[in-house]
Amino acid sequence: MNTGITIVGLGPGQVEQMTLLAWRTLEHASEVYLRTKHHPLVESLPTKPTYHSFDDLYDQAEDFDTLYQTIAEQIVAQGLREGGVIYAVPGHPMVGEQTTQLILETAHNQNIPVKIVDGLSFIEPSLSALKIDGITGLQIHDATDFIHLYHPPINPDQPALIAQVYSQAVASDTKLTLMNQYPDDYPVVLLHGAGTANEIIERIPLFELDRSEHISYLTTLYVPPMPHPSSFQSLLNIMAHLRSPEGCPWDIKQTHQSLRAHFIEEAYEVIEALDAEDMESLSEELGDILLHVAFQSQIAVDEGEFYITNVVRHIIEKMVRRHPHIFGEVEVEDADHVVRNWEAIKQQEQAQKGENGRKARESRLDGIPAAVPALIYAYRVQEKAAQFGFDWPDVEPVIQKVEEEIREIREANDPESRAKEMGDLLFAVVNWARWMKVDAEAALRGTNERFKRRFAYIEAVAKENGKQIETMTLQEMDSLWDEAKRQGL
Repeated sequence: MNTGITIVGLGPGQVEQMTLLAWRTLEHASEVYLRTKHHPLVESLPTKPTYHSFDDLYDQAEDFDTLYQTIAEQIVAQGLREGGVIYAVPGHPMVGEQTTQLILETAHNQNIPVKIVDGLSFIEPSLSALKIDGITGLQIHDATDFIHLYHPPINPDQPALIAQVYSQAVASDTKLTLMNQYPDDYPVVLLHGAGTANEIIERIPLFELDRSEHISYLTTLYVPPMPHPSSFQSLLNIMAHLRSPEGCPWDIKQTHQSLRAHFIEEAYEVIEALDAEDMESLSEELGDILLHVAFQSQIAVDEGEFYITNVVRHIIEKMVRRHPHIFGEVEVEDADHVVRNWEAIKQQEQAQKGENGRKARESRLDGIPAAVPALIYAYRVQEKAAQFGFDWPDVEPVIQKVEEEIREIREANDPESRAKEMGDLLFAVVNWARWMKVDAEAALRGTNERFKRRFAYIEAVAKENGKQIETMTLQEMDSLWDEAKRQGL
């Protein structure tokens, strides 16, 4: 029995662009199934065959996945007939044609042979219209995938073609996804009917993407590369170069441990930028942190320890695993419920580590880095303990505890006891801050900055009056201090 499926690519839209094999395949056929008759060259196809289409299914289907699955099932069923079936699709059968993939999968399971007759895809005429080389890192995506994404899967250092921007709604979702990486006014190009007689090239800023009046099922979006290297891949390449035999002697000699102090310093510079609410500095300092991630990872690659892909994979898996209310079926009541789930999942992870021979945490309070500032450490320890019910019932006993610690400091009669009681007081004050929803570390940093500004004011006024601050009385300095406060310093 002669069965089988032949999938023919019709090309982008002009009959002259059809391959000779595609034309002859249709010319000698008695019956052809078209995915859609809404294609510019359908009226110019060989007249011998009887043409059928699946256009009636487009209005009935709930979504494209269901539609394409139905089409694939019907084509496979036709492929079992004597003589098989010829199925024609726009463009190239293997470029952005979901029905082809479904047919190949189903036909393979049923041992039905499938022949692909190549056709010119949307890519070649798009390259001609844009006058760019398609082998220089061009990325190709489907706009319908962008509907489900929050960040574009695009290397910004390389150009990208995004096909099937077939409606304003798809264009809008695509725009919003791209805006998570590209500026709102980033220049992009809309190609309408590339390779057809009605080809239109529209150069617009990204924010106008969904305002075009020419959007149709033949619309493709071109996103040019960023003018300056901006991708994580470029950063990794620079780091690998610096660590190579042709690289920098200083970078080559660094180890995980030698970079430790630099890493801590960069983290504090991020905090400083946050406290100053300086977004330009924050952007720069976060870049320095990212450099250390790349640096440490490249050292690991050089030492055969792990790859940056391990780093990224681990955090992806962890974020998905710890957000079952987003990526799973768990329901949560509020943010506090999220935190409780998070801690429970962390405990399961630690137990799993122990089963796998890795060091598991022995206490529920483990996991807070010992090197963090003491105020932060105290806050996190109290926060963790509270999650398991070890906490005061309300804020009043917390305040009483602060007052108790002050009395005990006054009663302490030796340096060692005073130091211990002072530590207890600070711990109690941090606990009070936690109950008041105040970040103790940030609050103290703010006070430090205010003290510095006001003292600088005293110095400046003294200098203006020809005085040395060392010669001023405490009363004079207090007066200037109050003046600084009144000025909002």
